[in-house]
Amino acid sequence: MHIPDGYLSPQTCATMGAVMIPVIGIAAAKLKKTLKNKQVPLLAIGAAFSFTIMMYNVPIPDGTSAHAVGATILAIILGPWAATVGVSIALIIQAIFFGDGGILTLGANMFNMAFVIPFVSYYLYRLIAGNSEISSRRRFIASIIAGYVAINISALFAGIELGIQPLLFHKLDGTPLYAPYNLMQTVPAMMFAHVIVAGPLEAAVTGFVIKYMQKSNSEMLKLYPPQKSEVGNSQVIAGLKKYWHALIALIIFAPLGLLTQGNAYGEWSGDELKSKIGFIPEGMIKFGDKWKALLPNYSVTGSKSTFFKSSLGYIFCAIVALIIILIITSIISLLQKRKK
Repeated sequence: MHIPDGYLSPQTCATMGAVMIPVIGIAAAKLKKTLKNKQVPLLAIGAAFSFTIMMYNVPIPDGTSAHAVGATILAIILGPWAATVGVSIALIIQAIFFGDGGILTLGANMFNMAFVIPFVSYYLYRLIAGNSEISSRRRFIASIIAGYVAINISALFAGIELGIQPLLFHKLDGTPLYAPYNLMQTVPAMMFAHVIVAGPLEAAVTGFVIKYMQKSNSEMLKLYPPQKSEVGNSQVIAGLKKYWHALIALIIFAPLGLLTQGNAYGEWSGDELKSKIGFIPEGMIKFGDKWKALLPNYSVTGSKSTFFKSSLGYIFCAIVALIIILIITSIISLLQKRKK
């Protein structure tokens, strides 16, 4: 679902970026009020989980691939604003350090995955769950539906953003300057991938985690909305160790995402797109592939080992991302302490 540089016009990128700047500002302000310092490690785990789960690409029958996002879980546990911050951290790291997504299109990617998914999923979850008990099956089902619907709405937005490009930005002869496919192509393609594969995957991951928390640490599901008392803090902190273990296991098995052949729809390189439509749009030539990531495509450049460029390189990149996330969340923790 990541939109690379060159697929969106500068005008679209600027608009989406302008939308997300106040959203991130509000999210940061909300976080200062609602996020307790002891809960910051949860934000780190959530951001790292979102980053890592997006490395697990799964095949789509049309030859492309897709992935889950993990934003719904973070939204249910810490609220939509915290999820916006956590997933945004993951997306920024992906774009800057690994070239996954674009620098210019970062605002659009953050809007689709770090804003739409958390808010749609959280409020849909709350609507369906109602006042039911934390341990109820109703909440489990609510989490599954919320995850499925939210990622599909996010995919719809991405399809629209891509599909309006040839309509709004083209040469006099109609040749598209950026993303070349129209709405009648992009929306069905994005929805097909997410309705049949990415949506069920997001729903399954969300449901599994929520069900596990219901049985092993239900206090974690009481953290948001914030309570006047220190609800569950001691039990939550005591139970974090097993989630770190699960995250480490997820990182170790991350190379499974390499088994999937084919890029996600709309994430093709210029050469790949040329093989499909016979040319590379001028905007993609001008704005695409300009950012030189430190570890492009989650590989270690300069390594002579093909294995290290793939499997071990994939794990190494996930560990690097985890370290960066820990640094960022440590800064957030320090700011929280200064506030107090």
